[in-house]
Amino acid sequence: MGIDQSTEMPKRLSDKPIFQRVAKIILYVFLIGVAVLQLLPLVWLFLFSLKNNQEVFNLPPLALPQDPQWGNYVNVWTQGNIGQYFFNSVYITASAVILTVLFASLVTFAITRMQWKLSTLVLGLFMVGLMIPVHSTLIPLFNFFLNINLMDHPLAIILTYTAFNLPITIMILLGFYYTLPREIEEAAIMDGCSVHRLFFQITLPMTAPVVATTAIINMIYNWNEFVFVNTFISSDKFKTLTVGIQNFIGQYQTDWGAIGATLMISIIPILIAFLVLSNRIVEGITAGSVKG
Repeated sequence: MGIDQSTEMPKRLSDKPIFQRVAKIILYVFLIGVAVLQLLPLVWLFLFSLKNNQEVFNLPPLALPQDPQWGNYVNVWTQGNIGQYFFNSVYITASAVILTVLFASLVTFAITRMQWKLSTLVLGLFMVGLMIPVHSTLIPLFNFFLNINLMDHPLAIILTYTAFNLPITIMILLGFYYTLPREIEEAAIMDGCSVHRLFFQITLPMTAPVVATTAIINMIYNWNEFVFVNTFISSDKFKTLTVGIQNFIGQYQTDWGAIGATLMISIIPILIAFLVLSNRIVEGITAGSVKG
């Protein structure tokens, strides 16, 4: 006797949507769990910043403070000179990001859009920079800035950040530039557009997604960097947030609540920038992944 397939097919088709719904629920539960794990450090830091020294050591990490010390934020801003450190971090980070993105875009434009003999060699030299350990350059850079009187000056930090971020920024931009249609640029040249106008008015605006990606990557590195600032800057008026935190560490006592408040203040700009530019970051990462 033959098998009646007409009764089997509807059952299989009806089981498929149920399986898809279960799989989607499992996926959402997993993603929610990952999101909670990612947010736990921020919650812990926020609660940490509202505790005094006794509560920091006596209460569990995620326990609510018995008497929230909102004054920690006021003290670090008024007495801890955090306002000056915050301004220095914004100024140095923004300057270095603008210079890095601009110079990297110019280099990438020259390598991908112009024909010259040393383009491959120049690209190779920039890529060699990816293999140089950052800390191996501290002593040479210290002597160099000392000889040209740039020690204890924000320009030393800005130049260092720009130089070390150029290789990775160029590497990210290359993949995107190769996907840009040349027809638009060729049409602009036929209309008499100069090279400088072609770059600033046509090519650079088209690379906005990847520029946002490289900007946020550079910003995170520059904002959180500690070693170069601690080595090249000694004056209190030029220190950034990452180095200024040391002011709350004393020989006999450390104000842990103030340290937590300072760290929380330093994280807020990065979170805001990431939330604002998150869509641009995804576009920039995916746009250069497929050529053509």
